Amino acid sequence: MIAVTLAVLGPVVACSSGGGAATPSKAPQAAPADPSAAPEEKGHPFTGLPYEELKPVLAVKIENTAAGKPQLGLKSADIVYVEQVEAGLTRLMAVFSSKLPAKVGPVRSARISDLHITPQFGKPAFAYSGVQTKMLPFVAEASLFDVGDTRNPGAFFRQPGRYAPYNLFANTRQLLAKAPKATKAKDIGFTFGEAPAEGGVEKKTWTVKWPAATFTFGWSETKKQWLIWQDGKKNMAAEGGQLGAPTIVIQYTKTERSEFHDKNQSYTPLVHTVGKGSAIVLREGKAYKARWSRESEEDGTTFTTASGEPMNFAPGQVWVALASRKPVIP
Repeated sequence: MIAVTLAVLGPVVACSSGGGAATPSKAPQAAPADPSAAPEEKGHPFTGLPYEELKPVLAVKIENTAAGKPQLGLKSADIVYVEQVEAGLTRLMAVFSSKLPAKVGPVRSARISDLHITPQFGKPAFAYSGVQTKMLPFVAEASLFDVGDTRNPGAFFRQPGRYAPYNLFANTRQLLAKAPKATKAKDIGFTFGEAPAEGGVEKKTWTVKWPAATFTFGWSETKKQWLIWQDGKKNMAAEGGQLGAPTIVIQYTKTERSEFHDKNQSYTPLVHTVGKGSAIVLREGKAYKARWSRESEEDGTTFTTASGEPMNFAPGQVWVALASRKPVIP
């Protein structure tokens, strides 16, 4: 992790040599610490923003079709992953740690790709609304604390004014209460700081497509965010306002069939987030070509520029769109 730090440089002692023999001298004494100097500060590993303490990680699966919008709680997420699911649609996994909304939803079922993403966070709390029976052993063996609606029903409730299955929401504090040993936020490979001096191309919008979903990210100089449109409509938050983030990462991955499928025999995609590949990083009105690398599921994902330097993100929320250059329905 690379973070912005404040460092105090100690005094530099100059040495000179004369023509005669060296004369012993008293070793220079280090200057006393300045009690008024600001302590060294590091940004949060998920957002690069200042923080007081690292807190447990909570990941929640969120509905992402028109029937489930507007979503609640996404504005408070540190990271939002966009994943392809059956029929070419998408679903979100929101990762919370530095901020925790009181409620979040609509909460939906988990997919096998989730279990390959979560290990980089250690052993986070993972909230979802069920999985198919065949996948239960995989969830049991995964590196996570299961706080889904089956194991933790008291944390979930039906939101009035919405209809099933898009009305299931959760109280986040009750979710974390069932996972007191959830891993606290740690380095997952992200770096934050100044944008690369070269390589960025000015862009007002950037569109990413899945077989049955389209996202467009539009730069707002006023809000200093990439605002989000889905399928031609503004992606609004239940709290109010349009969803957006200072950094959008389009991570191109290999997507293929998993062994799972839904009741309509539509296969569940398996998104490969371990390995290497290309990416586009959107920040401050520019698009940067980047490379991503993740050696194992326990490792985080590093992003670098074409020259191999760290591809810094802008401090704040990060959206990671897991896409394919040639989208297919598995």
